[in-house]
Amino acid sequence: MTKHGPVWTGNVRLVPEALDEPLRWKKPARVFVNSMSDLFHESVADDFLDRVFAVMALTPQHTYQVLTKRPARMLQYVESMRAVLGRQHELREQIEILQKRFSLQCIQAALAQQSVSGVSGALANVWLGVSVENQATADERIPLLLQTPAAVRFLSVEPLLERIDLKQWIDHCSYYCDHGEQYPEGHRPLRSLIDWVIIGGESGRGARPCNIEWIRSIVEQCKSVGLPCFVKQLGANPYFAAVGYDLPLARNRRDRKGGDPAEWPEDLRIREYPDD
Repeated sequence: MTKHGPVWTGNVRLVPEALDEPLRWKKPARVFVNSMSDLFHESVADDFLDRVFAVMALTPQHTYQVLTKRPARMLQYVESMRAVLGRQHELREQIEILQKRFSLQCIQAALAQQSVSGVSGALANVWLGVSVENQATADERIPLLLQTPAAVRFLSVEPLLERIDLKQWIDHCSYYCDHGEQYPEGHRPLRSLIDWVIIGGESGRGARPCNIEWIRSIVEQCKSVGLPCFVKQLGANPYFAAVGYDLPLARNRRDRKGGDPAEWPEDLRIREYPDD
């Protein structure tokens, strides 16, 4: 931590003593797992990922949002997760790590919720997403996310650094069978395979500019396919390129991160969530 805020040191620090906290929460919660980290960083070992996913499986009352810039590793891990969690000796080891009062049958029952999501190998209470900053990262990361089994897939388009065309990804629909027929293995009903889009400009010291029209474009793309979107913030350095907008709005904000919807153009005051 510095006077200008947190700075990445390059070192990954695990906090295993915090793993069992969700087991003690009395009320259902929505958990953003990685507010200042990446669960799929190369320095995070698979056995630690196993413990994280075991906790999520044990607490189906909570909803977990996992965001990464490393979708290739996420895809590899999630595809193997079912087999990893299915090995009884590893489950017993995780039980000892978490708390001895949990039984093997308890975890197996929790994992049975996978069928609720309708996605083979996906925990129904775990949302998986990728960060997207520009067109290059969108084209690289979103196809990998689409291949990853997940109950809910989402995009965090933040910090938005240029105009991005998401249409080919958010309008990508899965195979559809008529009502009453069984869906083929690995397929879902007709709808976008992306379930949610979060949008935001960059904040903090030295924030790069974000054109309001870039945000508006993504909102319109989401609306065109009926996809819920959440405009999080305009960022610390928003600007208007279109004629007719009030430039001082970008300069005289009370919220320095651009996070107060009352200071935005009315059509951008959108904070929607997917059905969960």
